[in-house]
Amino acid sequence: MGLWSRVKRSMRALFGGLIEATENPELVLQQTIRDMRDRVPELNNSVAQVMATEKLLGKSKERLETQVVDLDSRIRASVKMGRDDIATAYIGQLQQAQMDLQKTSQQLEHANLASKQALKARDNYVLQMQRRTAEAMQLINQSKQAKLQEQLAQTMESFQIGDDASTFNEMRDKIDRRAAAAEAKMQLGAASVDNQMQDIEREAMDMQLQDKLLSYKRDMGLLPASTSGGEQQALPAAGETGASDQKSAVLNNGGHNN
Repeated sequence: MGLWSRVKRSMRALFGGLIEATENPELVLQQTIRDMRDRVPELNNSVAQVMATEKLLGKSKERLETQVVDLDSRIRASVKMGRDDIATAYIGQLQQAQMDLQKTSQQLEHANLASKQALKARDNYVLQMQRRTAEAMQLINQSKQAKLQEQLAQTMESFQIGDDASTFNEMRDKIDRRAAAAEAKMQLGAASVDNQMQDIEREAMDMQLQDKLLSYKRDMGLLPASTSGGEQQALPAAGETGASDQKSAVLNNGGHNN
């Protein structure tokens, strides 16, 4: 091994040991929580920009639609007056406006999709941040408890005679390594279901909102109320199928219990 490689290895070993010795897990976790919270405003700004683009494209589409209708009326009026030259000029403008309208409509569709994806990503990040914050607080409490246990262990070591203290430390380190390895495996196993949990939480929220919407519609008389337990209820709308099925199940169970 060359001299420079040995020097680099020695420097890494020296500074790596110093960093590990001075690193405070509690402070690192607290800073991680602050960093995650500080990123939320940045995500909100990004989502706002995407939504602003969507709104601008929507207004542009409305303006072009109005322009197309207006040009069509002008063409008809010019033809009726026998001014083919003016009608021809308006036809050229109409064709350009229709092309612009088609492009704007396509851009608006992409903007709508991007806006929905941005909102979903922001919501998923907030849910993940809340879970990570709760997990970090638990780890901080465990770190404090570990410090207390270490202090108690040091106090006990002062009363040990012979090799009992070193044996105790060796066994404790071995148990800590096994516990850390087990926790790491559990975290790796749970990480793969984070996205599924986020989708399930959002789906549950959507179902609750649909149930509330059906309740409002029934209160306002927009949906037919059930007349008797034996009659079949009216079919729900296309977007209310899941929530209506849940409502029907609850009402049927109530009827059987009575």
